[in-house]
Amino acid sequence: MMTYMLIFGGFMLLSWLVSFQLKSRFKKYSLIRMNYGLSGYQVAEKMLRDNGLNDVKVLSVKGELTDHYDPSTKTINLSRDVYFGNHVAAGAVAAHECGHALQHAAAYSWLRMRSTLVPVVSFASNWVQWVLLGGILAINIFPQLLLAGIALFALTTIFSFITLPVEINASRRAMEWLKTAGVTDHVTHPKAQDALKWAAYTYVVAALGSLATLLYYIMIYLGRRN
Repeated sequence: MMTYMLIFGGFMLLSWLVSFQLKSRFKKYSLIRMNYGLSGYQVAEKMLRDNGLNDVKVLSVKGELTDHYDPSTKTINLSRDVYFGNHVAAGAVAAHECGHALQHAAAYSWLRMRSTLVPVVSFASNWVQWVLLGGILAINIFPQLLLAGIALFALTTIFSFITLPVEINASRRAMEWLKTAGVTDHVTHPKAQDALKWAAYTYVVAALGSLATLLYYIMIYLGRRN
């Protein structure tokens, strides 16, 4: 138990450090103007049209770090700072979300797999903590409940690992287009790349943290007779 607490504490600290660095990078790069003064909206529109995706719309949504691509409605949803911002951070995020639209259009296998799992993972996420709690409390009389909770948590862990290649590939598509389209140059391109790199790190830490937690619950189940 002590070993797990140390590992969990280490992941919490690592997660905080990565989140801090991500926010620091985005704050820094939000002060650097994008080439030609393009806003996140304009970057997204140009990337979509350059790639022939005329049926994808770019919308502004409320919140911070709420940027996402919705394959069900074919919409690029950008937070207001990204939508209206004409800085490197906004351009990088907008291009990244367009990368998901390109994946959707190309039937990218990892994206299709993640999309297929969304309904199941949504169900698992809503119930997993309650099932795990009940399973731990009733471990001596009904261990199968904890096993069911572990199975649900395993689905969310698998989902987090499937997300990794999806996010990394979207960033790669974004960076390739930003460079070839001339939207970034030798000064702004490395900064956009650095911003997306730290964004990717958050997914890596989340996936590893989920795996560590899954192993912890498995140890509880296996050690129930000790």
